[in-house]
Amino acid sequence: MPSSKLSTKLFLLLLSKKHKATQISPCRSDEYKTEEGICCIRCHAGYKLVEKCHAVGQRSNCTECSKGEFSDQMNSSPTCRRCRKCKRKFSECSGKQDTICRCKDGYYKDNIDSETYECNKCKTCGINENEVKPCTHERNTECECKENYYRVRDKCEPCPDHHHPPIINLIAGSVAVVFVVLALGISITYMATKSFIKRKLQRQSSYPPSPSNEDSKVSPLGEQELSKLPDCVPMIPDLIYAVLDLVPVHQVKQLVRCLGVTDMEIEQAEMDHRFCREAHYQMLRVWAQRGSGAVGVGQGEMVRRPLLEDCFLLCWRGRRKNTSDLLYWKQ
Repeated sequence: MPSSKLSTKLFLLLLSKKHKATQISPCRSDEYKTEEGICCIRCHAGYKLVEKCHAVGQRSNCTECSKGEFSDQMNSSPTCRRCRKCKRKFSECSGKQDTICRCKDGYYKDNIDSETYECNKCKTCGINENEVKPCTHERNTECECKENYYRVRDKCEPCPDHHHPPIINLIAGSVAVVFVVLALGISITYMATKSFIKRKLQRQSSYPPSPSNEDSKVSPLGEQELSKLPDCVPMIPDLIYAVLDLVPVHQVKQLVRCLGVTDMEIEQAEMDHRFCREAHYQMLRVWAQRGSGAVGVGQGEMVRRPLLEDCFLLCWRGRRKNTSDLLYWKQ
């Protein structure tokens, strides 16, 4: 008795395991699993799901797709896909197949994206071209140049005869060589002239080197003129315009730098004034303000003697370089 009860229990245990294995086994390719874990048979192509099955092995309740819809494979979807609309149809939409669109004869389909396209007229090969592949509804005509012809843009031109080149090619080549030589000569002349002028301007605009012992000593005439300078000179603008008349335009910046005006102040004057003379006036005005200790510039401001002597000595050296006649101030 005990052995028979044991064998019965073992049989029931194996049966339950087999049943569970059957339940958890995956569905076939023509089936789908519901939320309850039941494998139902899918709907055929051209049909959509109405109601799922309630037991293993049962068929689902399916119905045909409506007009204007299709389903091209087995499915478990409750809806069908909408048929494509096109201007020219090769075949109508059916329950199992979408509409097949095609261009009319003499035109090919030029796809814009996966769903959109346009029909373009087939290309006709030119006089000097041979047709490689004819035009179809899916692709355009393919052409190639005839023998001894080569493509130039969209046309086929005859290959040049290397042994006897045409006279036009000789003339064109000669003209091209002349233009190249002429352009090269103009470029070389321009660069040489530009370099010469640049060196000349640099020599003219370069500030004279530090004075020697002989130059550092003011001549008796210079000492006499210095002795005539007053302690102060009225009207700063008059002094500035006198200096601008004395010093060449390309040497004004060097002069104001020697007088202690900073590059930032020079750049600010050039930014504030469009005209060169007004900008130079502003640079000398900064120097005069700083040397005279004036807070603002007015018509009655005075230039003190040390400031005047600095400008006088610089302008005196400039006169010795034959720049112009020295203009000095008298009381």
